[in-house]
This record gives sequence, C-alpha cells and structure tokens, in this order.
Amino acid sequence: MAGNSQRRNRRTSNKKGMKVGTGGHRRKALEGKGPTPPAADRKGHKKNRVAKAVAKRTVSSQSRRPSGRGAKSTAELVVGRNSVVEALRAEIPATAVYVQQYIDTDDRVREAIKLATDRGVPLMEAARPELDRMTNGLNHQGMVLQIPAYEYAHPEDLLETAANSHEAPLIMALDGITDSRNLGAIVRSMAAFAGHGVVVPERRAAGMTAGAWKTSSGAAARVQVARATNLTRTLEAYQKAGLIVVGLAADGDVDLHELEALAGPVVIVAGSEGKGLSRLVGETCDYLVRIPMPGGSESLNAGVAAGIVLYEAARRRA
Repeated sequence: MAGNSQRRNRRTSNKKGMKVGTGGHRRKALEGKGPTPPAADRKGHKKNRVAKAVAKRTVSSQSRRPSGRGAKSTAELVVGRNSVVEALRAEIPATAVYVQQYIDTDDRVREAIKLATDRGVPLMEAARPELDRMTNGLNHQGMVLQIPAYEYAHPEDLLETAANSHEAPLIMALDGITDSRNLGAIVRSMAAFAGHGVVVPERRAAGMTAGAWKTSSGAAARVQVARATNLTRTLEAYQKAGLIVVGLAADGDVDLHELEALAGPVVIVAGSEGKGLSRLVGETCDYLVRIPMPGGSESLNAGVAAGIVLYEAARRRA
C-alpha cells in the first residue's frame, strides 16, 4: 500500500551509500594490498611467533650480559615452599617473598612468613596466575622468593682488597666449574683461610646463585666474587701485577708441599673435575701443582681440592 512505511525492503532514508555487490566503486573503493608478505612477517603465523621469540631471547641475553666494574647478574627466583624456607634459613639475601592469595598454610608457610618478617623482607600477596607467570609455570606451591642480582667485583678489585689489608694477594680462579655448590664451597674456604676473593669466567661457569649462597653458609657476604670476560687475559694481568699463577692438575710436575710460592702473592687456578684446566689456562700457569693422594684416588672434587690448597697457603703465610 502506498505510503505504508511498514512494507518490507522499503527505503525510509534519502542517504545513499555503497550497494551490496558493487565492490565499492566510489570514494571507498577497495584497494589491493600488494604481494603477500613472508610468513615470518605475517602476524599470527607460526614462523612470525618463532621469529619474535628468538628476538626476545637475544635481547634478554644481551641485557643480562655483565661487563665492567660492578657488573650484575639477573635477579633469581627460588620456587617452592621447602626451597623458600631453606633459603631464608640460610639468610640468603632477598628482596621479596611472594605468597599466593588464599594459600593453604602449613608449617613451612608459617615459618617462611616468620623468617621473612624477622629479617624485614617484604611479604607480597599475589594471585596464582601471577605466580604462574613469574615462574613460567613451575610448581611454586604458592611461594616464591626473589633474590637480588649479585653485584660482581672486577678482578682488579681483589688486588685492592689485599693492598688495603697490607697482605700478599691470595686469589682463587675457577676454570670451567659449572656447579654452583662448588663455587659456594670455595667461597666458604676463602673466608676461612683469609683469601681475598674468587674469580669466575663470565660464560660457561657457575655464578652466585641461590645454591652458591646457601653452600657458602654466609661467607658470600664477606668474600668478593669477580667476573672475568676472558680468564686467560685476567691471569696474564695478574702476572704483570707480580702474582704467581698456580694451576691445580693431577699430572702436575710439583707436589703441593714443595711449592713455596704459596707464601707470596699468588692466584690459584682450579679446573673442573672432569676436564681439568683448559689448554690456554694451563699454558698460562707458572706452576702446575698436584695434590699427593696416598689413597690412590684419581681426582678430588674442585671444592675439596681448593680447600686443601688454601689451607696450605694459609699455613705458609702464618
């Protein structure tokens, strides 16, 4: 019926626009987007996600790489109720304890909260999804401890420490030791026998992690750990400064009790239990020393060997 606005498909507006099926032949005409971009550049494509992940890892590793004086490692997370309690008992430095909201409390949770409160470590409440994100999905059991980044010394700082003490430098360098517990044990021995610090390589070596702090039994707060970009060049610099470089080797040509150089300025180099000293480091050493073992054992744990040599050095210096 004429004038009936209720009739189906009747246009009730004078405004004109694009019609369905025209392809947009007016001002908003469709334009081509050019050739299809490579898969790695297409958002949402698997290759694009892989490329982003690789780039993120590269940036992350570069931002973590320490250099120069005061170089720092990255902050570390201790995950799980038992691990958090043990770290707090060992008085490992901590910046925060994260506790899950509505957590089911037990003896470990209560002890961790008490230890953190007594030490003045901030307690942070967090939702489970947030803890999952922080720990990359690890089984955190509702508790996470954050350890601050360790501030490494420069190798030259260890010489300054000895000079300030008016003592001949006694330094320990580690070549290829990747077990943080060995590092912690050596730091503890350095504190016991009045050493002036430990040098570790920047790469492929143990660093001052929670495990190293725990094994050191608090000695890591008193003994400096320096990080060297190139261990061989660092040893050569120590030689120019007047130090004798002594390498520990099962096939060394000098017995430990015969080495009188331990009474003076010295840097002792310990290698890994499996491979020993690397070739370049071994060639840089002034002496290769063996520890006599009447029992016939082929080798010693790096931490044990370092403790024996440091004791002998302390005995001679006394």
